[in-house]
Amino acid sequence: MPAPRRKVRSQPDAAARFVRELLDFKEFNRSSIATELRAAGGAIVPVVVNEFWTAKQRAAHSLHEVSYRACFKPALPHFFVQRLTAPGDLVYDPFMGRGTTLVEAMLLGRRTAGCDVSPVARVFAEPRLDPPSVGEAQRRIDALTLEWTGEVWEELLVFYHPQTLRELTALRQYFLERERTGALDSVDRWLRMVAVNRLTGHSPGFFSVYTLPPNQAVSLDSQRRINKQREQTPPYRDVRALLARKSRQLLGDPVPELARGLPPPILMEVSSDATPMLEDGCVDLVVTSPPFLDVVDYATDNWLRAWFCGHDTKATPLWQFRKLDDWAAGMLRVFRELHRVLRPGGWLAFEVGEVKGGKVRLEETAFAIGAEAGLEPVVVMINDQNFTKTANCWGVTNATKGTNTNRVVVFRRAGA
Repeated sequence: MPAPRRKVRSQPDAAARFVRELLDFKEFNRSSIATELRAAGGAIVPVVVNEFWTAKQRAAHSLHEVSYRACFKPALPHFFVQRLTAPGDLVYDPFMGRGTTLVEAMLLGRRTAGCDVSPVARVFAEPRLDPPSVGEAQRRIDALTLEWTGEVWEELLVFYHPQTLRELTALRQYFLERERTGALDSVDRWLRMVAVNRLTGHSPGFFSVYTLPPNQAVSLDSQRRINKQREQTPPYRDVRALLARKSRQLLGDPVPELARGLPPPILMEVSSDATPMLEDGCVDLVVTSPPFLDVVDYATDNWLRAWFCGHDTKATPLWQFRKLDDWAAGMLRVFRELHRVLRPGGWLAFEVGEVKGGKVRLEETAFAIGAEAGLEPVVVMINDQNFTKTANCWGVTNATKGTNTNRVVVFRRAGA
């Protein structure tokens, strides 16, 4: 049974109030800077620049402390979920990645739905929506048998000490067998997520020798070069100890009472432009960030995680857009599907980041295709953490590589 609907305010009033809140926003003692964008059909859409959420690292719930490529901070979905929904509403992310939107919505007492064609995404998201207790995790860790006398993938010795690789191989086989027989339970899924998160990194808290940060795994050849340059040999890492340590960290903050007793999440491993599992008009809010234009190679970054989970990256049709026209065509299909699943008066916060040093403004393209899909543009939010370039607030530029701003295009579906 769908949750009962609260009365929806008329769209113009709700949209205007939200824009006014952005213009008046001073939580971080900075004033908003406003300009405008001419949307499709000649409509003038406000553009508001400010620091809308904290730049502090690790400022969110401990369940968020897992690494994933090109993920946004939990403060981003928190901003929209808190303001645009009520407890019990359905929050959806069609490109869920590590599940940041879903976890934050769950912690705020909202129902959740997520979609990602990559099975690695579900490995990250699902266990954190139904976390075990520290005791449950520790008891399962203590019961693991990690002795392995069979073959190992010897090329992985560039990352791991021989004993660590044997323990990881035993752990991998345990999860694969439990999944094959249908015995994989919520505690197993939790420990698999933790193990996948600890596969490689740049500190003793990971199973590997020093390598790149944990949101991507370098190639075997690249790791050989790193080892040579640093004159390093993979040290032994105790797999059980690191599983327990990371579990305690992730489970350090209590789950709010508001988040207990929610229906199971709707999780889909399909293309986000075709989601028949979602009913028409069932979603109250979408918060998402789509694949960036020619920036992130998700399959290459996750090759080691996919191996550990028994996934074939070549069999997963991940979107990798090289040209703006191709990105726009793919997003138009997604927007049309989002128009279908959003309730009348429902919201969409579409985060497009900063691409090619600000030279490509995906927010302009997103507004055009959103309007074409039947959604009504409300505002462009530019969250600028440094806020040092006020003279260039429309078209904030980077002085260095990377994404300095969050650019969020906000729409509503017409009706009430």
